[in-house]
Amino acid sequence: MSLTPPYPRSLIARHFCHVSLLLLPISDFAYADADALPDSELPEVRVAASAASKYVPTEAGGATRTETPLREVPQSVRVVTSALIEDLGATRLSDTVDYVSGIARQNDFGGTWDNYAIRGFSSTDMGYLVNGFPGSRGYSPMRDTATVERFEFLKGPAAALYGSSEPGGTINIVTKKPKFTRSTAAEVSGGTLGFARATVDTTGPVNDKFAYRLNMMAEDGASRSSLIDNHKYLIAPALAWAIDNDTLLQYEGEFMRVQTPLDRGVINVNGKLVLPRDRYLQEPNDPNLHLSSNTHQLTLERDLAPGWRTRFGVSYKESGFEGNAAEFGSLLADGRTLTRRNSWRSLPSRDTSVQAEVEGNFNTGGIGHRMMVGLDVSRLYMGMDIAYSNPPMNRYAIDIYNPVYGQAKPPVTLSTSTRENQRNFGAYMQDEISLGEKWKLLGGVRFDSYQQSVDNLITAKTSSQNQTAVSPRVGLTWLPTAEISTYLSFGKSFRPNTGVDESGNAFSPQHGRAVEAGVKWQSSDARLGATLSVYDIQKRNVLTRSPTNPNFNIAAGEATSRGVEIDAFGQVDQNWRISTSFSLIDAKVTEDNAIAAGTRLTNIPKVSASLLAIREDAMPWIGGRYGVGAGVVYAGSRSGNATDTYSLPAYATVKLVSYWQIDRRTKVYLDIHNLFDKTYYPASWGNLAIIPGLGRQFVAGLRYQF
Repeated sequence: MSLTPPYPRSLIARHFCHVSLLLLPISDFAYADADALPDSELPEVRVAASAASKYVPTEAGGATRTETPLREVPQSVRVVTSALIEDLGATRLSDTVDYVSGIARQNDFGGTWDNYAIRGFSSTDMGYLVNGFPGSRGYSPMRDTATVERFEFLKGPAAALYGSSEPGGTINIVTKKPKFTRSTAAEVSGGTLGFARATVDTTGPVNDKFAYRLNMMAEDGASRSSLIDNHKYLIAPALAWAIDNDTLLQYEGEFMRVQTPLDRGVINVNGKLVLPRDRYLQEPNDPNLHLSSNTHQLTLERDLAPGWRTRFGVSYKESGFEGNAAEFGSLLADGRTLTRRNSWRSLPSRDTSVQAEVEGNFNTGGIGHRMMVGLDVSRLYMGMDIAYSNPPMNRYAIDIYNPVYGQAKPPVTLSTSTRENQRNFGAYMQDEISLGEKWKLLGGVRFDSYQQSVDNLITAKTSSQNQTAVSPRVGLTWLPTAEISTYLSFGKSFRPNTGVDESGNAFSPQHGRAVEAGVKWQSSDARLGATLSVYDIQKRNVLTRSPTNPNFNIAAGEATSRGVEIDAFGQVDQNWRISTSFSLIDAKVTEDNAIAAGTRLTNIPKVSASLLAIREDAMPWIGGRYGVGAGVVYAGSRSGNATDTYSLPAYATVKLVSYWQIDRRTKVYLDIHNLFDKTYYPASWGNLAIIPGLGRQFVAGLRYQF
């Protein structure tokens, strides 16, 4: 093929133009004359962008690792686009999850990491991917949106492509890429509850072969109490090199630093939620924890021949977590004295992944195939040093109704010191078969070989395990019309259990299986989209207490999750755009030696729903365009702990959104989060700690595009 730099029409165009397509607005007020694209830009991209909604993507690469249209994928996939991220005023991944069906918040480790359950099942080690690489293994800070192009919520088992994971699904985070069109955007915002933030996003060509992108962010985060402060900083350089017309090499780095307390929230008092949300039960004078994350990704893609390409990628991430905190102990019989422990922890980790794959399109006997074969190798190191104090009950305690701070810290003693190494080899194959225009068949399988060793430096003992797993996936899609598709899919997952039983033998991995059926609809002009799905998930070999020795576990537990999900999104008419979701989940324990069968899984609401609606129109008299809207989130009652001895109440929160797009370069906005100042609890941790949401917050900002 013949390509002309700087805008080649195959591999390079696919990357840079598809990114710009997702960013372009639908409204009549697009400032088209001022923003006219260079003559060398691909004209078909401009035509498509004029019809597509800002909320309706046409593909999500994480679902199949190919460019398969979403309507042909036999799986529920919800994409939170950059436009929706902006409309929500989202600065973290956690600001978006409430607007996606089937996602529930879990214990966030004192506000230091992302932890969500998808369709009832939580996973922190493979909870999300970054550009298809493992992104959440180890101890990573919460994901910021400064570098994010979109979030892809991939429902159902992902093991056939990505290996060890939960059967409910995973999240693929697609980051912003360098572009050969020069652009710079700066944004400052501030608000109540101590919030202030500044970001810069700049991209453009270095010459006809190289393009760069640089994102920077600094933030003082909002806090539930005036006794808490947190700060984070990020810098993310990226470089793309169009080696020739068929070959693209990209580097992306991300370096984040976070200073924050380990905020465990408040406590329930004998099952009742009576404390104010701003009550701080730890020590405000303790220094903040220090969290760090350094990520490097390098990918090489090459078009081999028409319809064939290869991809090679390397990801390396190191993260750190270190500092002191006052940890909750137990509530004494007087109902007001909370015992505490002084603690210190250091949790370093290093995660290396290498991926290689080949994808090709061909026909056999009139049947079309898009086949992909790949290998990946990964190595994960995690250190864990934790020290606790062991004071008498009346030392370092605090009165939950009249807290007095500044007590002398008791000394700590090292209680945990381990070094864990994991190695994994995976080989996978996927074939997307076109059985004519109306029928699509997807089949895939992955083999994993997993090795783990844990050195206990205190006991001088080492435990290890070696496991293998085969994870298949099959799905069928029927496209009866140009707007409707229906699908049926089946998949399996696995996740290694850590530790050993009382005989010193490694546990068998957890195994999951999921069946899903659904209907997708997308309007002919790509302005509106909707998905309805039903699913049945079973997970086996969950660790449960041994019936013969309560100090050990056995792999005999089982949990199930069944549910219905609805997502609808897009441009309703010339002025209105919406994003809405509904989820009904029955997630429970079905077999366990310590927990009664039928017990609800922790923090999973049976019913949850959301709606965001925004109206945009021309601003009368003074020009430009305005947008006003509101968002509503509802979560039903949830089990507060594993044995369901207390519940978190249902809640609904409301947010208001408003902005004025003064011209093509300048936008000002004012948002109000938790409009009615609702006291609510998104999640809990264990038998005592509950995590309150923020109160009413005003946020105003200015965005300027150079």
